[in-house]
Amino acid sequence: MGLIIREHFNEDVEFGIWEITEDYDTLRSKLTLDDKDITTVESFKNHQRKLEWLSVRTLLKEMLGKDGKIVYGPERKPYLHNNSFNISISHSKNFTAILMSKKKRVGLDLEFMANKILRIADKFLRPEELEHIEKDQELYHLYLHWCAKEALYKICDKVDINFVTNLSIEPFKPKEKGIITGTVNNSYMNEKFSLNYFTIKNYSIVWCYK
Repeated sequence: MGLIIREHFNEDVEFGIWEITEDYDTLRSKLTLDDKDITTVESFKNHQRKLEWLSVRTLLKEMLGKDGKIVYGPERKPYLHNNSFNISISHSKNFTAILMSKKKRVGLDLEFMANKILRIADKFLRPEELEHIEKDQELYHLYLHWCAKEALYKICDKVDINFVTNLSIEPFKPKEKGIITGTVNNSYMNEKFSLNYFTIKNYSIVWCYK
């Protein structure tokens, strides 16, 4: 399947989703990897992890028009080599997504929706957030909250953030796509963000840039 979504926002922000339907050799053939990259991908014992790693770089190449080198900071926050782009990456099951910008901060999360989230909702939501969950769309609504908080966590560099105490989501009614308002309040900032969301093929996707 490969690239299924590619969009530009404000001329500086680009968003892409890749659906993994290729096998390992097909994805590997799309990339030019150095010895370190080959060692890295071959070190993964889990085959799905290998496909995820390759699909991220294949999607990045599609978006850049050339191979791109991803490096990681101290908090495992990804960057493009030489800081040419701010970048946020997410993958779940058979989807991989990238949000990138030269000038803006970015945060992105996608998740395949499964019932397991019902057991852990109180671990990442405040009591007042739980009260506003729509029971007839409970699974989707919970995943949108989780993805929104993950996106905020990523846009704020993953530093000094607890999902319950430092991140809050304003009440909203889940639709097929829409906008969520979230706030980050920690020792570094007290700032509001607008987050875009949508659903496709049982995945929930949330992203923001600022």
